[in-house]
Amino acid sequence: MINFRYHVVSLTAVFLALAIGLVVGTAALNGPVADSLRETVNELRKDNQQMRQAVQNMQRELELEEEFAAEMAQVMLPGTLSGKRVLVLSLPTGREHTEGVLNMLQLAGADVTGRVDLQDKFINPENNNDLLELAVTAARPTDAPTAGLPGNGHGVETSSALLATVLLDQPAGAEPVTEADRRAVLAAYGNANYLTTGERITAPAEAVVVVSGQPYVDKDSAKKDESVVKIAEQFDRTGAIVVAGNGSAGGNLVAFVRGDAVLAQTISTIDNANTVQGQLVTTLALVQQLADRKAGHFGVGDSAASLVPRLPQ
Repeated sequence: MINFRYHVVSLTAVFLALAIGLVVGTAALNGPVADSLRETVNELRKDNQQMRQAVQNMQRELELEEEFAAEMAQVMLPGTLSGKRVLVLSLPTGREHTEGVLNMLQLAGADVTGRVDLQDKFINPENNNDLLELAVTAARPTDAPTAGLPGNGHGVETSSALLATVLLDQPAGAEPVTEADRRAVLAAYGNANYLTTGERITAPAEAVVVVSGQPYVDKDSAKKDESVVKIAEQFDRTGAIVVAGNGSAGGNLVAFVRGDAVLAQTISTIDNANTVQGQLVTTLALVQQLADRKAGHFGVGDSAASLVPRLPQ
């Protein structure tokens, strides 16, 4: 029969074994095991210090590369776009680096006819019908050109076609757009909060730089990315066009253009326009477009043909 004394003796033996284990374990750790652990910790500490220094060095190298690109721009760009009328069309995803692209164009001497910032509302598929209706009513009462606008029921495409008509040079033989027409159309879209502009746009452009960014990731991402492509297609109808983007993967505008056999022949792309280097290359790509009527694809992505375009003599 197991009595109380037996339980007491058993528990005492268990605790005694634990105490002996702790003493023996501590003694062992104070020997070779402890030394080994200390060596491992010291090695990890040194590795962390080296990695931290490497990151700091890379950050400094990146800063120097940006400074180098900015200084090279001062040497390479002035006068390269003198007398060229250029429109800057900023998409919502490219807003952060639009100013940098604009500054490089101005440094090159471009006559920037204006900056148009398309708003998220313009891309939102919920506004498809409103954009279709606005494309018809925006031209009234001045009767801005509406012939040839797409009639497939895609609001972004139809509105983009109208905006391209009033913002860019018209094809040879077409009736020119008056300033009153241009002002009426831009006011209609601006009053409806589909776009914003800076100073008044008083002249059409012969070239356009579309500033874009990463692809959309929300529930309507597929439709929004499709709308972004429609915008580029409509502005590609006349004149030179360069897409200044951020990245070349995930279905963004740069990736789509490069993957389309037709668009890749007429639209130049830059996949690192979010950097000073990419903003410099954006301007050089436009110089190439206007001089050679030749599209190129530049940047650091796998689908880029080279880092920079070969400039005309």
